[in-house]
Formats: sequence, structure tokens, C-alpha cells
Amino acid sequence: MSQILTRQMGRLVAAGTLDQMDATIETLARLRALHFVDYDGSDDDLALGAPSDAADALSRDVNKLRAAASLVDSNSNSSTSAAPIREALSADLHSQVDSLLSDNDRLAEISAALESLSDEELSLQMVAPLNADVDLLGGFESLTAYVGTVRDLSAAKQAASNGLILSGNNGKKTIVGVFVRNEDAKETQSALEEAGFAAISIPECDGSVASRLNKIASERKSLMQESETLNANVESWSESNADVLHSGLELLERDQELATAPVRVAVTDHAFIIDGWIEMARADEVSSALSEHCTVVDIEPFKIQPGGGAHGHNDHGHHQEMPPIAFQERSASKPMELLTDAVGRPAYGRIDPTVFMFITYPIFFGMMLGDMAYGMVTMLFGVMLLRKAGTNDMLNLGGKFLLYIGLGTFVFGYIYAEFAGWEIFPHYDSNPAVALQMFYPEIAEGTYHAWHASLPFGLELAFPFHRVSMVEAGGNLEHLILLTIYLGVAHVFIGLVLGFRDIWLHGNGHGDEGFVCALFEKGSWMILLFGGFLAAYAFLSKPAYEERWVNPDPAYLDLLSTMMTVGGVMIVVAVIMIMWMLWRYHGVPFPINIGLGPIEAVGMMPTVISYVRLFAVGVVGVKIAETGNTMLFDKISMDEPIMAAILVVGWLAVQFFAWGLGVFSPNIHAARLHFVEWMRQFYDASGEAFKPFGFKARRVEVE
Repeated sequence: MSQILTRQMGRLVAAGTLDQMDATIETLARLRALHFVDYDGSDDDLALGAPSDAADALSRDVNKLRAAASLVDSNSNSSTSAAPIREALSADLHSQVDSLLSDNDRLAEISAALESLSDEELSLQMVAPLNADVDLLGGFESLTAYVGTVRDLSAAKQAASNGLILSGNNGKKTIVGVFVRNEDAKETQSALEEAGFAAISIPECDGSVASRLNKIASERKSLMQESETLNANVESWSESNADVLHSGLELLERDQELATAPVRVAVTDHAFIIDGWIEMARADEVSSALSEHCTVVDIEPFKIQPGGGAHGHNDHGHHQEMPPIAFQERSASKPMELLTDAVGRPAYGRIDPTVFMFITYPIFFGMMLGDMAYGMVTMLFGVMLLRKAGTNDMLNLGGKFLLYIGLGTFVFGYIYAEFAGWEIFPHYDSNPAVALQMFYPEIAEGTYHAWHASLPFGLELAFPFHRVSMVEAGGNLEHLILLTIYLGVAHVFIGLVLGFRDIWLHGNGHGDEGFVCALFEKGSWMILLFGGFLAAYAFLSKPAYEERWVNPDPAYLDLLSTMMTVGGVMIVVAVIMIMWMLWRYHGVPFPINIGLGPIEAVGMMPTVISYVRLFAVGVVGVKIAETGNTMLFDKISMDEPIMAAILVVGWLAVQFFAWGLGVFSPNIHAARLHFVEWMRQFYDASGEAFKPFGFKARRVEVE
């Protein structure tokens, strides 16, 4: 039960003399147990604490080391003690960082200079065909110069009839230099525009173009050599100091957090007060540690007032401050916290869906992708991510998440008997995947399944479960569609049960709570879902049964009629309850709720039908891979080696595309089924994440 609830929290208030504040903060940082409630300065008798004298210097040092750390990477995943890093910080690490930053600044200057030289070189190469010194192409007092390209040389010559024109060709471009008296400039410019004139920027330099181009080449060579030397220095610096740099940055960030922590504390001239939230499981530990420095340590377990987090028309202005949310200690299911955090943490006391998604998310994903080859590739990527993760918690969780969905894909691929888009048990022809039949039980001649079971409500299960073939061909495509709808009914119903529990115990967010409130808020939808299921099954099954059998069983027909009647009554009752719920608990005006109730009730149908995507998305992916197999792989022949190689590359490209699309698309749809269709039945994502003050060792052990 504890795994489906978040940790119990308590409010801590600690006070002591001002001379013990720094020691108290250091103790809290070491414990990493307190979620600070920052003092807001609202009390006239209290003031905000001041950062330590070293805060400004630490801020400058942290910014400098962050800038350096962004330039060099450290591949070390091991943790080291703080003492040698402290020694490096107090020795020459800062001067070495200054040297690195200086080299980087110079590299940036060289890059800018090389770009400028390239632009100048391009301009000079454009005007080189004019065979004139650069300083003679402009800068006259009595003459106006136009240097650029034209589309019509004869029109340009006509425009320069009152002056001088130089021309030449640079590839397919015609270059001209036109020089006219200032008083003719306006007329000449107009004529040149008609000739398609586009100006060229002339660099400021003296001498011939060839001479300047030689100097540019020499300057570029010198800058490139300097750049190579500096890059070698940076690379050498990185190999020698990158690990110490990143570790030193971690230590300085800790020091900075300690130095600025007093601004979160309320103080007087002689005392301090710390306010925050802690996990009750650590209450004794925290109280014992703080008692050494604090005069008062008070920890009060938090108790929810039903409806206390209320808002809306019926809350009478009442509001209860809620604690932050800390997940339970988890091992196997911890990667699924990524999904929960993507939506937002649950409100305090509400159900935590993480463990549920640990079960259902890989199942839903596996049902959609469902291919042994793609499952193995997905798990391989998960292993690769775990190997590169090191101390990065996010990458570690991401790697395990890939392992889970990859395992789900592999298991369902085995159930479906599919490998890289091939059916392992072909109904019509052979394929390379038939060799995997050795891993399956023997299937009798003329049959398609090693095991088959017909369950109530028309549910058919089989192994292998051939999801891409019609029933007439020995497949289970129609059975899969029905199975996904039943899964939708069950999944949504579980969500409603969880919502019923939360509202019964903690209220509905509008100031109402208790069993009756839960009955109308969630029980009405549970009745609607179950009644709708009975009525729909009976309505669809009765004519099909009568058409299939010449002498249908009257007792079974009576049972279907009874199911339809009971289901219809349940639907009517549920709709009436929804009308009442909208008026009583949500403040919808009475005439409106009569029309809104049935509309809201109809919304349950698309919610359930949405689960059909578990069938549809997977079948589309299979068909993409199958197309690549039939159009490319089946045409590979060793009689034409070159074409065979091309077909193999093309087939692999299709397979990787199908796998990439298979990982991306089923994740979207599995997330939607959980976040939208399921979690909206019960989930309140208003929780704030528990962020304990203190340090978590990444590279350097906590002192």
C-alpha cells in the first residue's frame, strides 16, 4: 500500500541564537532532509537573513568555472574526496582557468579575424578582373565610383558615356568599375540600375589586388598556426584538468548555496527561525541533529483536512497549505517516475500512479510495437544509455525505461510470433523468420495455435496470437480489437476506483468530501461504464447470435435481453446522478445541468474506444516493416551482388525507420492513454516536488 502513496510529511520549525545559524544551515545541508519554506518578509518583527561575506566572491568564482566547464568535457564517472579538490582550488586552479579562458577568447578573436579575411578575399577576387589597384577604386573627391556586377555590359557602357569604365569577367559574372564626375552621379546611378548593377564592397587597403591577396594568405596561415597551437593547448589542458575543474565547480556551487541560504531564513537581532517540510520517517534523525544547535525544534505531522485544498464555489474561503510531494523509495518502478513528473506530482494524500504505470505502460507499449527484433534493439539502446549515464540520474532512469518498454515489446513480439515485420508462422509462404519456430510449442498440421481459449463476453485468446491476419485466415485481428476495448473498460474503471478513494478520504477540490460525495463524483461514472458495457455487449451480440444459429438458445437470448435492460437502467441512473453531481458539487445551474449531464455521459464512449489505438498503431507499424520485407528483402539475389547490396541497405533503412517510428509513435499513444484517458478519472497533479536543501554527490563526496 505504501508504494501507491507518497511519503508522509511534517512541518518543521526550528529556532536558535543567531551565532548558531551557520552551523544549523550546514547541518541541514548535510542531512539533505528539509524542503525550505522561504521567509517572505511579511512579519514586521522579523527580517530576511543576509548572505555571508564570501557570497559575492563565490558567485564570481562559480560563474568563471562554469564558463570554463562549458568548454571542456569530463568523462569521469567516479566520485572523489573533497580534500584534494579543495587543495587544487586554493592552489593554481583559478590561474589555470584564467589561462584556459584567455586561450578561448583568443580563439574567438582568431575565428572572427579569419572570417573577416575570407570576406575581404572574396571581395578582392571579385574586383581582380578590373586590373586596378584597390585604392584607385574609390575615395575620390571630385569623382563618384561604382564598382559591382551588371547583367548588361553594353547598357553599363552607355551609362558611363560621360566617364570611364573598366570591365572584366569573374566566372559568369560581369564586373565593372564606373567613374564619373560628381554632378553626373545621379544620372549614372539610374542608368546602371537599369543595367542590373549590384555594388561590391571594396576593402580599405593600398596596392594591387594580387599583393593584398598574398598578404591575406600569409595572415591566414599565421592565424591558422596560432589556432592549432591554442587548440592543442586547450586539449592538453582538458586532459590534465577537466576532472578537477568539474569537481571544483561542484564544490563551489555547494559553498555558494551555503553562503546564500541565510536569505531564506527569518531573523531578529539575536535569533533565527527556519521553516520547512521534512519526511516524517526522518523526523527523529533531523530533530536529534538540529538539537545540537537550535533552542527549539518542533516537528508536526501534517494532517489533511478533507476538502482543505479546496477551491471554487463551495469552499467558503478555506484553504490548507499543502506539503511538497516526495516519492516512496523505489527500485524497479523508479524509472516510471519520469512519466509521473511529466504530468506533475500528485496532490498530497492522493494515489501515486507510478507503480500502476510500471505494469500497464510496458504492456500497452508492447501491445502496439510487439516485435521481437525491435524489442531487442530497444533494449540494446537502453543498455548503451546506462553505460554512458555514469552518475547522471536522468540518463540512468531513461536507460531503464528503454529496457522496460523493450522487454514489453519483445514479450508481445513472442506472443504475436513476429520478428522484423515477418510472421514466424506464415499462413501462405515461407520467410527467414520461420527458423524461430524452434522456440515455440509444436503446432498441429492445419491449425494456427498451440493454445486457444474462448472466454466469456466473446473474448478469444490464443498462442501464438496472430494480430495481422483475419480470423478466416487463422488470425486474431478481430479478437485484438475486442481485447483492446475490454482493456479500455478495465483501465478506466480502475482509474475511477482510485478517484473514488481519493474523494472519499480527501475531498473533491470544491470543499466537499465523504462517501456520498465520492459516490456521485466517481460512482456515477462507474455505474455508467459498467451499465454501458452490459448494454452495448447485449445490443451487439443478440442479432449476431440469432443470425449465426438456426435454433438459438432461448435462455441465452433472455440473458442478453436482461443484460440490455439492466445496462439501460444503470445508464439512466448514472445520467441522473451526473446531473445531480454537476449541480450539487460543481455549481452548474439547474436548467443547464439537465442538458449537460447526458452530453457528459456520452463522453465515456470515446474514452473507451480510444484504447482501440492499441491495435491500430501496432498493425500500421507491422505493415510498414512487411512492405520493406516484400519489396526489398524478398528480391535480394546473390546473382547480382551490387543490386543485392543496395537492396540490403534499403531494407535495413526501412527496418530502422519502422523501429524509430515504432518507438516514437507507441510512446505517444501509450502516454496519451495514461495521461488523458486514465489519469483524468482520478489524478490531481497539483503537487509540488520535494526538493531537500543540501548536496547530492555527483563527483565529489559530501564533506
